[in-house]
Amino acid sequence: MSTRAAAALARPFTLGSAELPNRIVMAPMTRRSSPGGVPGEDVAAYYARRAAAGTGLIITEGTYVGHRSAGDAADVPRFHGEEQLAGWRRVVEAVHAHGGAIMPQLWHVGIQRPAGAPPFPEAPSMGPSGIALDGTRGAGEAMSLADIDDVIGAFADAAEAAERTGFDGVELHGAHGYLIDQFLWERTNRRTDAYSGDLASRTAFAADVVAAVRARVAPDFPVVLRFSQWKAGHYDARLAQDPSELEALLAPLAGAGVDAFHASGRRYWTPEFPDTGSDLNLAGWTKKLTGKPVVTVGSVGLDAVFQPAATGLAAAGVASVERLLDRLERDEFDLVAVGRALLADPEWADKVLSGRLNELVPFSQEALLTLR
Repeated sequence: MSTRAAAALARPFTLGSAELPNRIVMAPMTRRSSPGGVPGEDVAAYYARRAAAGTGLIITEGTYVGHRSAGDAADVPRFHGEEQLAGWRRVVEAVHAHGGAIMPQLWHVGIQRPAGAPPFPEAPSMGPSGIALDGTRGAGEAMSLADIDDVIGAFADAAEAAERTGFDGVELHGAHGYLIDQFLWERTNRRTDAYSGDLASRTAFAADVVAAVRARVAPDFPVVLRFSQWKAGHYDARLAQDPSELEALLAPLAGAGVDAFHASGRRYWTPEFPDTGSDLNLAGWTKKLTGKPVVTVGSVGLDAVFQPAATGLAAAGVASVERLLDRLERDEFDLVAVGRALLADPEWADKVLSGRLNELVPFSQEALLTLR
């Protein structure tokens, strides 16, 4: 097992200017451990521990771009402000000291922000049409064109700051029912302008964000886009019903400058379009349709499926990665993002690569408290 895992997962990978030492990625996971939005020394140590134990690429927890309606918590890190960016520089230095690469996930929660939520309680909640994920109208403001321009600019500012701060690339959070995804989804995007319409038309906002980011960073600075079919609390939601619709979604984004896609599913082994007779997962179809590098994710290394509302409570045992290796060896995808397993066990990468599977730590609340 250790020989097979090492052969598949320990291979270096080049993504633009980023030289990744292996195929293992730390998935972005919200921690709420940055008072005032400032990542402190504990945050640097948290990520550095995982880089030191062999995680090749770290994608940070979601971090709010510089728009007052972007966030909904005071202790989630922000990616704007002198003190906040200084904190991130220390995080980057700590990860690089251990040979790892790191990218921030840039985030705007959109209509999921409750009215009056920090860090800027006076800021309105806003989304494409003021429609919540459950279809309720009047959940917040419909964004004006000026609002759209401001948010696009905030993403571009954050990406430029990431490159200046020493990060190895950026990931744009376009998944799970947050703002970029709200523009992609027909339920939450009922606009009547150029940012809505059919699926290809609904990609316009995401494509504009990508293009603005691409224009503000070096040509080889990697821009990754995370997307999903499912939304928070709406696990059966789908943007694309078949491969042709998925291609209509992804092609404009690839054309706008996405260097790699992070295809977020809840079970990496689940065929995305079983009616086609193919067992490709969402990442596999994404790579097939775009030719771009792709990250897969979804309950890697665990025997219980990801449930966002229960992440800190529900236990999950250690599971084999043999099925993962089968797919990776077929080049179905290029990189593997590990979430809860790497939260519970900072040494997950080293243990898997060296065959110390009997030492892997199951996911539990107790494990998190012990091994933060």
